[in-house]
Amino acid sequence: MFETIEITTDTRGVATLTLNRAEKHNAMSAQMLADLTQAAADLAADDAVRVVVLTGAGKSFCAGGDLDWMRDQAEMDPQTRSKEAGKLATMLGALNSLPKPLIGKVQGNAFGGGVGMASVCDVAIGVDSLKMGFTETRLGIIPATIGPYVLARMGEGRARRVFMSARLFGAAEAIDLGLLARAVPADDLDAAIEAEVVPYLSCAPGAVAAAKKLARDLGPRIDDEVVAHTIAALAERWETEEAAEGIGAFFDRRKAAWMA
Repeated sequence: MFETIEITTDTRGVATLTLNRAEKHNAMSAQMLADLTQAAADLAADDAVRVVVLTGAGKSFCAGGDLDWMRDQAEMDPQTRSKEAGKLATMLGALNSLPKPLIGKVQGNAFGGGVGMASVCDVAIGVDSLKMGFTETRLGIIPATIGPYVLARMGEGRARRVFMSARLFGAAEAIDLGLLARAVPADDLDAAIEAEVVPYLSCAPGAVAAAKKLARDLGPRIDDEVVAHTIAALAERWETEEAAEGIGAFFDRRKAAWMA
């Protein structure tokens, strides 16, 4: 049914949603965004599903935007580019508002949009060897559409430590920043995720959904106006000389003009 993801559900109603582009480090393509948006709708509507675990196939959780997708965006007109940004925002919003517990099983590195994916999870647990980072500013663009979810997770003060610098950081700092609840050796990850899953199986599903919605209602505002602002900010950034230089340098495999 899906081209870029896989969903399996066990007899307890625990669904595992796997980003399934291991050969591309689970980088997000336009097709993956569509698949994830549809998957969120399907899982939300399935009364048999009690808990959803989000993970990735292979060594990486999610490397951010797919290179071909980024190249295509560089050649788009501003209006079409905004629509592409809107697809990412729609997907993140669908996962963020999923009326089921969403547990992130971050089994490898997460960059850019991959950190955004971890941020929409209700709890994320990672391997202690992983690296994370908001790498967009190296390319002359900004982590815009993931921004509301990242800021909701980290808070502005902690986000400003890493949101603009493109600096990579490890699991211990990801915990300090609020992106991960904890980190464990790879061999212990399955058990750590299971420990998060099991309590929900004793809870009333409707109450869990209502409590999650209340938490979201009481948290930082992420509405249509906020999302539209992030899309516009990213679209504006794509039109700059820095973005053209950064994206061009990346695909030319050379240093951008501002790099030391």
